[in-house]
Amino acid sequence: MRNVKERVEAEARVLEANHRFYRAFAAGDFDAMSRLWAERAPSACLHPGAPLLVGRAAVLASWRQILAESGGVDMVCRTPRVFLLGDSAFVTCLEANGQGPAHLVATNVFVLEDGAWRMVHHQAGPLSRAVPAAHSDPTLN
Repeated sequence: MRNVKERVEAEARVLEANHRFYRAFAAGDFDAMSRLWAERAPSACLHPGAPLLVGRAAVLASWRQILAESGGVDMVCRTPRVFLLGDSAFVTCLEANGQGPAHLVATNVFVLEDGAWRMVHHQAGPLSRAVPAAHSDPTLN
């Protein structure tokens, strides 16, 4: 079990990795998105309404297409919560376009790879009802 200081530091690094994911998404930055995903750990991604993608090549191909078509989406992460599980962690959050109501809920999974928190799974799906921005605190993008 980690001491409190190590746990707080690890959670902050996971939140920073999660922040980099949404920053790359919003900027349409495929290179930043690619650097974020794990290179050796198994990975998967489930975009809203799409089939499950398995493996780094398939996941990154989907992000290349999404980012090229959109040029970046002003997607923001609100109310992120870190769940630390040793050398892996997951973040749950609400997703919204800019200042609009959150319309998706997401889970982002990370592993510690070569001393850095790298993404191994992203899954987003629709909320049963939108959550106004006033009811969810945005993180910085």
